[in-house]
Amino acid sequence: MDIVYINELKVDTVIGIFEWERRIRQTVSLDLDMATDIGKAANSDHIDDALDYKAIGKRIIAYVQASEFQLVETLAERVAEIILDEFPVPWLRLRVGKPGALRGSRDVGVVIERGERP
Repeated sequence: MDIVYINELKVDTVIGIFEWERRIRQTVSLDLDMATDIGKAANSDHIDDALDYKAIGKRIIAYVQASEFQLVETLAERVAEIILDEFPVPWLRLRVGKPGALRGSRDVGVVIERGERP
């Protein structure tokens, strides 16, 4: 199993359970590890044979910007579903962090793994 990753994808969105959080946009940070076979792309040296991380990033940015979830857990599940359903990714690990959510910490959030490991 090879991994294509995206680290610290920062997106502003409405996220949170408190009334004041529902009135503002906050930044969430996403880290993605996506299983793929890079062999064909490595041999051909052609982008059409690679997992298109730019397309994945653009899709996730658009989705997260438009979302208004209360929980990072829900956001993580929905992002994972999009990637597994729309891209040739059989397995992923996704970390969603919410900076500033807990005083004294850099961020808090969740890490999930979804799909079948190849």
